[in-house]
Amino acid sequence: MNEHSTESDFDPYASNYEIALQKGLSVSGDSADYFALARIRWLRMQLGRLPGQFLSVDNAMDFGCGTGNSVSHLLCELNVKHVVGIDTSEQSLVQARERYTESEATFMTAEAYTPSSSMDLVFCNGVFHHIPVAKRAEAADFVYRCLKPNGLFAFWENNPWNPGTRIVMSRIPFDRDAITLSIRESKRLLKQAGFENIQVDTCFYFPRFLRWFRPLETLLSRFPFGAQYLVLVKKPS
Repeated sequence: MNEHSTESDFDPYASNYEIALQKGLSVSGDSADYFALARIRWLRMQLGRLPGQFLSVDNAMDFGCGTGNSVSHLLCELNVKHVVGIDTSEQSLVQARERYTESEATFMTAEAYTPSSSMDLVFCNGVFHHIPVAKRAEAADFVYRCLKPNGLFAFWENNPWNPGTRIVMSRIPFDRDAITLSIRESKRLLKQAGFENIQVDTCFYFPRFLRWFRPLETLLSRFPFGAQYLVLVKKPS
C-alpha cells in the first residue's frame, strides 16, 4: 500500500522501489529517506504537544509499509516498542522482513491481520491515493478497528494543490495514474469513519536549493499548499 494499491501492481516494483521513488523525488534535491525521516519528526513534534498519553507509543502500525522505509524511524524517533507493517505486496513484505528482527517489527498482509483495537498509533504515508475510491471507506474503517480508544491515526497524503507534488508523481511509474485526495476529501473520509479531527498540517514547501527557508515551515503549516499534508485524528474513547 505505501504508494501501493494491489499486489499485482506493486510486486514488480519491490526490488527497485527505492530507485523508482528517488527518480521522482530527485527534482526536489532530497532523498526519499530525508522525507521519511522528516515526516516522523514532524509527527513527533505534534505528539509532544498533545496530553501526556502519547509521551510514548508501545504498539504502532505502518499501514501500507512497502519495504519498511518508515519503520526504522518509527522505532528510533518515536521510541515505538513494536511495529506491525501491513501491505498488499507480498514481495515488498519479503524485503521488509529481511531488514528487521521479529522483536522490532512484524509484517503481514491486511487479510492476515485481525484488527483488535490494540494499536496506540497507526501511521500511513501516500497510501490512500492508490486505494480505489470505492474501497477507501473500508480501508479507513480497518484502521479505526486497529486502534485503541484514544489511539491516533497519522494520515499523510500528497497534496494535489502543490504543483511540485504533481511533477514528482508524474515521474514515478506507480504514481502517475493515482487519484489524489484533497485535504477536504481526506478530512471527510476520516470523519465518516468515526475519527475525531485533531489538526491538519502541510509540509515540504521548500526544495533543497531553498533549504535555508525551511525553518519557516512551522509557520506555513496551517496553509494548504505544502507538498504533503498530515491529518492527525483520533479514535474517540
